[in-house]
Amino acid sequence: MSRRTARARPDRGARSRAGARLRASGRLLARASGRLRRVAGQAVSASVTTTDPAARPLPPRRPASSPLARRRLGTGPGVPVLAVAALMVLIVAMLGVEQVTGINMLPDRLSAGLRPPPKKFPVLPASRPTGLAIRTLDLQAPVHDVGIASDGTIAVPDAGRAQEAGWYDQGPTPGQYGPAVIVGHVDTTSGPAVFHQLRELRSGDQIEVTRSDHRVAVFEVDSVERFDKGRLPVDEVYGDFSRPSLRLITCGGRWVGGETGYSDNVVVFASLVKARSG
Repeated sequence: MSRRTARARPDRGARSRAGARLRASGRLLARASGRLRRVAGQAVSASVTTTDPAARPLPPRRPASSPLARRRLGTGPGVPVLAVAALMVLIVAMLGVEQVTGINMLPDRLSAGLRPPPKKFPVLPASRPTGLAIRTLDLQAPVHDVGIASDGTIAVPDAGRAQEAGWYDQGPTPGQYGPAVIVGHVDTTSGPAVFHQLRELRSGDQIEVTRSDHRVAVFEVDSVERFDKGRLPVDEVYGDFSRPSLRLITCGGRWVGGETGYSDNVVVFASLVKARSG
């Protein structure tokens, strides 16, 4: 997911590794997001009522694990993940008390990004995304599934499908509780790609995701952030299960070459605000 710049034009060999660069930037995410999703999903399902309590993320189309994946991802949650799980259970419980009593239980600094905005929102059953539209960017693109690559990182669309976006199929589908994650290239050797203008989104812009059940999940942008790839905040990007949300991720920042490509990730944070028939 590189981005062409006038100041530094990468060589053709380096640009051909666009998929590897995004996978490298997602290495930490791939290791932690699955665990965080599972423990957070269990915590939320125990304390939050949805329109379909039995709904779960769709199962992946590939085998659940492999020896390589087990070596990379580990066989047990470990103390840090158990600590995160315990903290999330406590936070979800306190949020539940707030909803019932109206009394703020969490410090504002801690709960920023966890407490849902003061808007009602629907909750949808599981259904894979098939299309993405952002009117303010004049963007309309197909969406296909991506999972975990053979090296244990998050897979990305092939360079030949650079005008398509990829939904991370190990997480929630758009409209379920938790962050649905869609990744895409910013450019290729042939020019701008699907997320070339992603950094231009602003708070309040809308993103429409068409699903295979012919419903359209409408998300509203909360913020657009840029993070150093070596310091991507996994909890902030993947750990909020307080409501249905969306993360759009591409590359940005300056060109550094090698397996990293561009130095940063551009991440769009958006929340589900409504749903309609497609």
